[in-house]
Amino acid sequence: MTTQDHAPVAEPTSEPVAEPVAPPTASPELAVLDGLVDHTTVHGIPTLLAARPGALTAGLLFRVGRADETLPTSGVTHLVEHLALHRLGLSDLHYNGATANTYTLFHVTGDEDEVVTYLNGVCAALRDLPLDRLETEKEILRTEARNRANGPASQLPLWRYGAQGYGLSSYDELGTRSLTADQVRHWAETRFTRDNAVLWITGDRVPDGLDLDLPAGRRIPAPAATSALPVTPAWIRGDDGHLVFTSVLRRSTAAAVFAEVLGRALFQDLRQKGGYSYSAEADYTPRDADFATLTAYADALPQKQDAVVGGFVDAFARLRAGRIEQAELDSARGKLLKLYDIPDLGATMLPSYALSLLLGHRITGPKEHRAELEAVTLADLREVAREAWDAGLLQVPTRGADWAGLTLAPQYSSSGVSGSLHPSVEDDDVTLVIGDRGVTLSLPGGLVTVRYDACAAMTTRPDGARHLTGLDGFRVAVEPTLFRDVTAERIAVLDAAVPADAVVALPARTEEEIPRPRERAANRKAGQEAGRKATAGRKPTGRVTTRFVFTTALAVLWPVLLVALVVSDESHTIRFPGIGGLLLEYWLIRTARRLYREDQLGNG
Repeated sequence: MTTQDHAPVAEPTSEPVAEPVAPPTASPELAVLDGLVDHTTVHGIPTLLAARPGALTAGLLFRVGRADETLPTSGVTHLVEHLALHRLGLSDLHYNGATANTYTLFHVTGDEDEVVTYLNGVCAALRDLPLDRLETEKEILRTEARNRANGPASQLPLWRYGAQGYGLSSYDELGTRSLTADQVRHWAETRFTRDNAVLWITGDRVPDGLDLDLPAGRRIPAPAATSALPVTPAWIRGDDGHLVFTSVLRRSTAAAVFAEVLGRALFQDLRQKGGYSYSAEADYTPRDADFATLTAYADALPQKQDAVVGGFVDAFARLRAGRIEQAELDSARGKLLKLYDIPDLGATMLPSYALSLLLGHRITGPKEHRAELEAVTLADLREVAREAWDAGLLQVPTRGADWAGLTLAPQYSSSGVSGSLHPSVEDDDVTLVIGDRGVTLSLPGGLVTVRYDACAAMTTRPDGARHLTGLDGFRVAVEPTLFRDVTAERIAVLDAAVPADAVVALPARTEEEIPRPRERAANRKAGQEAGRKATAGRKPTGRVTTRFVFTTALAVLWPVLLVALVVSDESHTIRFPGIGGLLLEYWLIRTARRLYREDQLGNG
């Protein structure tokens, strides 16, 4: 099961040594939980304990997830999770695993013996993964991915972060094609260590018989965030029927309260008052030790989409302007305070406390958190609203959001590369360039470039196809069947230039799967979508030459002169020369466009 940055890896420093359960310790960061949660260590793993009636539940967390991988190795953490659970087989026991961006969780509910058997089995498997199952588990993960529904927000991470770190959650697990047993084993030995784990148990003591020996290592911090957005707030176009907004905020009590206020404001404005949406909500989710992701969502019927976008922008503008009623703050705060009215508070909060400890986030006890909630003011919410908007990325189903002060996210690369030109066999306005420093796809709206030294991954096929994805998320598909003169020698340039650790070999395609040229009339839309961001908007920013300026000037002035000649000729004898003049104007426009593309392609 997968719920969805790259740090250096430490080699194991010593052989695992059996260690008895330690007595409760007075860890400074956990002292605020005294009286609510007990804490100790089990075989070097920090362990949190809080009792509640009924069956025992335990969770073993590791600080490793999808954001720690690269695009070619994406899925390696998920593979380790699956392999670690394989030997447990079929059981009535309630257990599972989950791989998120920054952590992996193994959890179980049962009696003491069942919990001990499960945790011991997971740790034993992590010490000695059943790698004879590797290819089978890869196929299972690929099947799982095909059946997994992508939500309306699934593409936002790649637009914000690119094809790395936290952006990898937008991509397929490419590593399920190429990971070797040695790579998977090394990942388990260096990431699934006792120093990179936290255990929590809903009991008043550690069950007897736990054998959680794991290799020594170190606590690996969450990866630093990357950015593919030069300017925020920004907008992109998404699917019909869905508006999604995400932002990155510093983790704070005020930010959590603001998410509640925003969700209530959207529900009131978009559903109750406007009747535009059925679902209108907001969510606040920790990303790492210091930052959280704010997500807002609203759905809409096709005829109401413009109204939903307008209503969302207006609701956010009201909050940014500080027009927030005290009752809105009190209602949101009251909902969060109700958390402390639930029975067995310590046991309920164990997963949250354990994750904060794992990520290195400051842990606040109930008394301190209550005080922080009570201290949140309307001015605090206004500041959070402004911070959220300024860092925002809005996905709209309509024609755009420039009118709201947002900037269209980059649709094209800022420049191209020089090299051999390979015109499309489908569209005269599309050209592929294969150069020594990268590849560029020239489209009617701009350029899409992937440079070899910033290539996140290149997939290869035996038929010669090469698909390159840049760290910024731009993608160029090199298909020999769709571009002229893409010979084996030109493909060899790619193979020699792209770093070996970025290459992922894919299996051969059937004849039916290899793309073939289509009728030209149907190709403009396909050409526009050949690059990941190649849809509309931003023009390429490159130099232009004197020949382009001269030809463009002629193309602009010639129609004026031609009209003047036609109007002044009373005998109408200029009819046939006028037709020639129109043909000349057509040639000038085509030539100007060709020169512009060539100038841009040479600007690399």
